[in-house]
Amino acid sequence: MWSAVELLIAFAIALLTAIITTPIIIYVSKKFNLVDQPDQRKQHQKAVASIGGLGIFFGIAAGFFYLQPEHPQMTAIIIGAIIMLLTGFMDDIFDLRPGTKLLGQVSAASVVAYSGLVIEKLTLPFIGTVFLGEYVGIALTIFWIIAAANAINLIDGLDGLAGGVSTIAFISILIMAIMDYRVIVVGLCVLLIGATLGFLVFNFHPAKIFMGDTGALFLGYSIAIISMLGLFKNVAFFSFVIPIIVIALPVFDTLLAIIRRIHNRQGISEADRQHIHYRLLRNGYSHRESVWIIYAFSMFFGAMAIVFNNAQLMTSLAIFCVVILGIHFFSIVCGIRSGGLVLSFINKKDEVDKRR
Repeated sequence: MWSAVELLIAFAIALLTAIITTPIIIYVSKKFNLVDQPDQRKQHQKAVASIGGLGIFFGIAAGFFYLQPEHPQMTAIIIGAIIMLLTGFMDDIFDLRPGTKLLGQVSAASVVAYSGLVIEKLTLPFIGTVFLGEYVGIALTIFWIIAAANAINLIDGLDGLAGGVSTIAFISILIMAIMDYRVIVVGLCVLLIGATLGFLVFNFHPAKIFMGDTGALFLGYSIAIISMLGLFKNVAFFSFVIPIIVIALPVFDTLLAIIRRIHNRQGISEADRQHIHYRLLRNGYSHRESVWIIYAFSMFFGAMAIVFNNAQLMTSLAIFCVVILGIHFFSIVCGIRSGGLVLSFINKKDEVDKRR
């Protein structure tokens, strides 16, 4: 168990290390042309340094050496994190094929799952705790890690967006971990929050550096891992829903992207300009306004997850309805319309596209 002072020191180490190392990464990225070039789909108008996720990783690593958190599966968690980080790094540099990229993600998730850190049970309303078999638990764990990693990666389309949404998620999980006495989760969240905030100093609009897949996949992986260490262990009703509520907007955006691309007969990994942040821009909001709108809704869903965490059945059902209404309201703000039906988002062409 760490004292508050030790946690603050760890936070400061992670924060300052990210602040110190990120400018170095910017210099190295530009020197070796490891930059993100502008194109018709992207918002930036000039080449911007990529691989900024390394700064987040270095910050966490420095804080980790000070705090030295212990867990039976910590070695596997670290190995999985490095594989996920390297997968994103290689994709940022060489633009990996989707299958190769997925293989790296599966490898990272498999290391964790086969170490014994798996989703063992789900708590369902009116049924109670359902214990999963070994293979079902492993498969669900691998799916959750990959899904969370890609959800954060897909929302990484505006300056400061993925980092800010991830930080809000980490803060939400930190509060729940404190309430539930999940010491290891508290320590890891402190490091993740510190390092991500340090990186965001250089990533807010106009960004000096992007986190790239290097950072986005790593942050999504981290959210999945700490939720497994804490939230899936909770005995409250709908326990399996809590981690999803924490990252509700990235999950929402990912589901819509999958449905849209299947409907349009596109590849699942094929990029487009129909993500929620692009729609906010087309609705007239500025770059910063779009980011802050998503921040605000992320804070709302994070707060709902905290309340949901220890709620009884009827309260959980009520909060779940509020979450659904929140998603519906957000879809209206984004311009996902046609009678209020969210699935209208899958239309091949909307009015804006027709004017182009």
